[in-house]
Amino acid sequence: MTDNPYSDARLAPQAAWLKPSLLWLLVLAPVAAGLDRAGIAPAGVIFFCAALAIMPFAKLIVQGTEQVAAHTGATIGGLLNATFGNLPELIIAMTALRAGLVEMVRASIVGALLANLLVALGLSFLLGGLRHHSQKYNPDAVRTYSSTMVLAWISLALPSAFHRVLEEESHLGVHATLDLVVAAVLLALYGLFLLYSLRTHPETFAELSTPADTGTHDHPSLAWGVATLLAASLGAAWMSEILVGAAEQAGHSLGMSQMFMGVIVLALVGGAAESGSAIAMGRADRVDLSIGIALGSCVQIALFVAPVLVLIAPAIGPAEFRLVFSQAEMWMLFGAVLLGATVATTGQSNWFKGAQLVALYVIIAAILYLIPAPQ
Repeated sequence: MTDNPYSDARLAPQAAWLKPSLLWLLVLAPVAAGLDRAGIAPAGVIFFCAALAIMPFAKLIVQGTEQVAAHTGATIGGLLNATFGNLPELIIAMTALRAGLVEMVRASIVGALLANLLVALGLSFLLGGLRHHSQKYNPDAVRTYSSTMVLAWISLALPSAFHRVLEEESHLGVHATLDLVVAAVLLALYGLFLLYSLRTHPETFAELSTPADTGTHDHPSLAWGVATLLAASLGAAWMSEILVGAAEQAGHSLGMSQMFMGVIVLALVGGAAESGSAIAMGRADRVDLSIGIALGSCVQIALFVAPVLVLIAPAIGPAEFRLVFSQAEMWMLFGAVLLGATVATTGQSNWFKGAQLVALYVIIAAILYLIPAPQ
């Protein structure tokens, strides 16, 4: 088996489609859409079909990212993947806000952060370590990501504590003002992060080693990679909207709490694109790109997606979206940020570090699953 991440992308189109592949699950996309429109199937069936249909779109996003990264490098490639990979999360959140499922939106944001910090990065280290024994990467990039995530956690935890202290209806205006201020600061910080990573200090995020270039024809077309990313992201967003429409009823029928559906199920499905990309890059020994995808996605969710939802919620939903996360959500996120920073800032990964991250996620998932669903 080759370690070249671009080998699959060079397959002839006919061979790629005839070979058994996740792409065959694309047939479930019109099935899910038809069942959703007809309203003749249980919500669990629609949810299951839509979740499976997202997987081939995630695979296409992985391939598109590999093609673009071959031309742009790890930093821009990781940023592009985080941007397109987070589109389903944003669509899921906006759809849930329109339906008034504010608690599910908050849970899905925390869940997306946990999925990237623990699942995407953990499986990348685990599977990459099993294949390559020990992998080295740029520790400066991880330190920047980690400090940004610590700041993001504090920026979410402090407003949550403030809202819990002042719960009276008379302070609603104060709550709204605080959320707007925090959202504006986080968005400004995200802009500064882009400036820092792409313009002033790109060397901080440079790959320690890149695959050898075996010729100009080894890499797929940049235009084809961008087109693949765009088409697959739109497809993933389409299925995500159907998914969230059936999520609440499906969770109730399966005995799952709204927090479990948001933190675990919707987050894993919505984040399948960047998680798959990060894991594929880890197995291909492109650890810097893998970290850029997983941790870059976390930074984007915390500094861009959450603030944008605060700003647009009054225009699209029946209720405002406030930065009021529960203590349980904040503690889970704190543990993930702490463990992620501890195991990843050394500049060298192995399978056991990945196992530690995945283990924490399994524990969190078990706790959330055992929370009784409201009757």
